[in-house]
Amino acid sequence: MGDIKKPTTFKEQVQILRSRGLVIDDENAAISMLQNINYYRLSAYLLTYKARDGSYRGVSITDAYNLYQFDKQLRNLILPMLEDIEIAFRTHIAYLIAHKYGALGYKDSQNFRNVDYHTDMLIDLENEINRSDEVFVGHHKRNYGGVFPIWVVIELTTFGVLSKMYSNLLDEDKDEIARKYYNTKGEFVRTWLHSLSTLRNICAHYGRLYNKKLAITPKLYRKAGRIGIKNDTVFANIYIIGRLLKKRDAWEHFVTRLAALIEQYKIVELKCLGFPGDWETILRGL
Repeated sequence: MGDIKKPTTFKEQVQILRSRGLVIDDENAAISMLQNINYYRLSAYLLTYKARDGSYRGVSITDAYNLYQFDKQLRNLILPMLEDIEIAFRTHIAYLIAHKYGALGYKDSQNFRNVDYHTDMLIDLENEINRSDEVFVGHHKRNYGGVFPIWVVIELTTFGVLSKMYSNLLDEDKDEIARKYYNTKGEFVRTWLHSLSTLRNICAHYGRLYNKKLAITPKLYRKAGRIGIKNDTVFANIYIIGRLLKKRDAWEHFVTRLAALIEQYKIVELKCLGFPGDWETILRGL
């Protein structure tokens, strides 16, 4: 293992970037950027422009900053859409379990595919109950001996736990939800939720979306491939958001704001997000 590098001052970081060919017209402004955005976070937005020799010829630190700002605003556009989908699936899953298996049907492993995953889910739910300060949690602890029906406990789930819960439903139950609400098959929706829960974690922890291949990918219809959508891209995830989102006014507003955001930042290369040429027509047609 090599020696750990010594920490550098903000001024030294500017000098390193300059030595690699990055255009920095105003050193004080550059130092101010680096004081507020970690060097490695900012430099990640320059990867698109990095030459084989490690240089950034013809690119400025302002370009990197603008890509960072674009990415930040893109995450902030996406998160409310994911919130609506998460809340919808809490409702879908709770309704199915309650009406098919009873208020406490989620506690019975026979109602799920994998016993080990079911045990993990119950542990996750118990942890959420213990750390919650929600009024309704205290109410159920005081008045119902800490017994929580599915429609209560599901309100404490994270997107990740919700995705795992859906994945572990019996196949017929996954299909029922997928068919009833989204006119598709459960296997598609299972991968969509897994992918979107990963996307949500990236957005919630301020991770980079620009120029990033996503490791967890959604299963797409053949048609999506024919029109140029690759499933390891940000665009593929935006596409399935549009497929799952029920609030059509909110979706139209999202696409309009997305177009305006892209127009605002001329430096953005849409291929770095997996956007096909006619992306806006595709999204509005969902």
